Amino acid sequence: MDGANTANVAPVLILLGPPGAGKGTQARMLEEKFGLVQLSTGDLLRAAVAAGTDAGKAAKAVMEAGELVSDQIVIDILRDRLGDADCAKGVILDGFPRTTVQAEALDELLSESGQKINAAISLEVDDAAMVTRISGRYTCGSCGEGYHDEFKQPAKDGVCDKCGGTEMKRRADDNAETVESRLVAYHAQTAPLIAYYDGKGSLQKIDAMGSIDDIAGGLSAIVVKATA
Repeated sequence: MDGANTANVAPVLILLGPPGAGKGTQARMLEEKFGLVQLSTGDLLRAAVAAGTDAGKAAKAVMEAGELVSDQIVIDILRDRLGDADCAKGVILDGFPRTTVQAEALDELLSESGQKINAAISLEVDDAAMVTRISGRYTCGSCGEGYHDEFKQPAKDGVCDKCGGTEMKRRADDNAETVESRLVAYHAQTAPLIAYYDGKGSLQKIDAMGSIDDIAGGLSAIVVKATA
């Protein structure tokens, strides 16, 4: 990576943002542009369980008992994953940490290998606009092409522009009431993390209500600066 840091230590970035803010899309774009690896908690847990690692076995036992996987198990799984060769150019964490306790544990883990959080990037959204954005989404049941009640309707009502399919689907949780609840929960959960990383000088904010390309450009500039 052109922006590799002088200590030749793999950079670690965190993406913060509510459901629908575009974290997945932006993370994939950063992966392609900078060679970073997106690590989401859910994917890490599933992979560790499938691989049968010590931490994966511990996670499997806890999940089969119907309990929540502990922070320590997640940290152990993350430690194993960060040691893989594909993480040498850096990683983007999505979905972890969720609390300041987890953030502190993550700092301790990274310090073991001389790493740190290079940037915690908050995708800032307008809640009212997000409710409209998410609750209006629907997709073609045949090919998965995405549409929106206000922003992107098919040329012919009820007929997919891409494949001609006529079965349109909406996610059950993509309704205004559910989206509003998810946003309230996100802000309550994430506010302490925003303060935590702001206090450490690693917090960066991006307006996530713009176009995908504009957001990507802002994120790229942050990555280049944070990993220089």
